[in-house]
Amino acid sequence: MIPVQNVYYMLSYAFRVLNEQGYKSIETEEFHNVAELCASILTKGVKQQLKRGLGQEYISETGALSSPRGKIDVTASIKDLSMIRGELVCTYDEFSVNSYMNRIIKSTLLLLLKAKISSSRKKEIKKLLVFFGEVETLDIHTINWSIRFNRNNQSYRMLVAVCELVIKGLLQTQSDGSTKMMDFLDDQKMHHLYEKFILEYYNTEYKDLKVKASASMMDWQVDDGFRDLLPKMKTDITLTRGERTLIIDAKYYERNLREQYGKVSIPTDNLYQIFTYVKTKENELVGVPHEKVSGMLLYAQTDEEGAFNNEYQIMGNRVCVRTLDLSGDFQSIKSQLDDIAEKYLLVRAE
Repeated sequence: MIPVQNVYYMLSYAFRVLNEQGYKSIETEEFHNVAELCASILTKGVKQQLKRGLGQEYISETGALSSPRGKIDVTASIKDLSMIRGELVCTYDEFSVNSYMNRIIKSTLLLLLKAKISSSRKKEIKKLLVFFGEVETLDIHTINWSIRFNRNNQSYRMLVAVCELVIKGLLQTQSDGSTKMMDFLDDQKMHHLYEKFILEYYNTEYKDLKVKASASMMDWQVDDGFRDLLPKMKTDITLTRGERTLIIDAKYYERNLREQYGKVSIPTDNLYQIFTYVKTKENELVGVPHEKVSGMLLYAQTDEEGAFNNEYQIMGNRVCVRTLDLSGDFQSIKSQLDDIAEKYLLVRAE
């Protein structure tokens, strides 16, 4: 089980805004579950946003007006007998706080009131909801999370991300169709956080490294240039320093190992995947001075299976299969990641 405090540290790397002054007190708080942690982050973030002012956007409205504006709907005006009252049905744009992002935040705050969080935290949420009086709620099961952020709404990026974490990662549907809040994030959301944390850790702590963004693309190294119908290869994390390259594939499972016919091994498809990444990168670097590309399957350590750290030489390349223990204090997690950088890229944290 990952301590909740470590989840916070992982989030602080994934979302650097959490290192700003307004969020510093979170580091010293104690949380019984992830819902409590998310509630703390969200309430502090909303308070910060309220100081700036809730974001507004133009919302399309339709209604009967005595002073027409926007687009007049004559058919609706006749049907509703609005013209008799000296009004016309119009569709117009209203600059309003009832924006989609504010609606996501309000819906999430209301959901957190049903979670196992302290009564003082719930009171804090209720005070914040007063400022969302003109904001409508959304069906949390149909929220569109594909939101475009720009210079004007950049401050909402982390808030919306935490809302998604709560709704997708902590919400569980029961067999009777009802929903309840879980204490800890599900494996799918933890996988995304785990991957982003490792990426941003190296991006933040190692300025000498070239850290390639998550889901960076590689093309299949075909002989004749024909790639029709071939899928893109998406690597998790690629670290480069000088002539050394390490490709990390981050894995977060309930069980890391598979047992078949009494023999325990890592999943075959995981090994094929990292080996393909390594060999493809090796071919990309042909003609460029480089050392042999290394690959690593970095599994989040489970209580049941414990730690393992094996390195193999496969067709000239180093492939490591190891675990990252997330259960200790955060300094021990940093030490493990630092050891990887030092061993495979000959670099130390700044």
